[in-house]
Amino acid sequence: MNGGRLLVGGLLTAAVYYAVFGGEYSVFELRATRADIEVTEEQLAEVKARIDSLRAWADSLENDPATIERVAREDFGMIRDGEMLYRFVEVDEDDPGAEEPAR
Repeated sequence: MNGGRLLVGGLLTAAVYYAVFGGEYSVFELRATRADIEVTEEQLAEVKARIDSLRAWADSLENDPATIERVAREDFGMIRDGEMLYRFVEVDEDDPGAEEPAR
C-alpha cells in the first residue's frame, strides 16, 4: 500500500508540474500571450489615432476653404489671378554638369 501511495503522489506531482510549467497552456505561455495582447492593444490605439487624424484631414479637405487653398498652392503650385509664381531651383555644386543660373 505504501508503494501505491508513493506512485499516486508521484503521478499527481508530475501532473501538477506539467499543468503549471509544461504544455501549450503553461504559465510561461500565458505570460507571453498577455504581453502580446498588450503590444497589440498599443498598436491598435496608435492605428485608431492615425485614423482619427486622417478623418479630420479628409474633413478639412472637403469643407475648409483655407485648407483647400493651402493644398492647391503648396502641392499643385496654383496661384490666384494677378499673382506671380516664383520657383527656385537648387544647384548642386558638386555636379560638374550643373549650369550657372542666368543673371
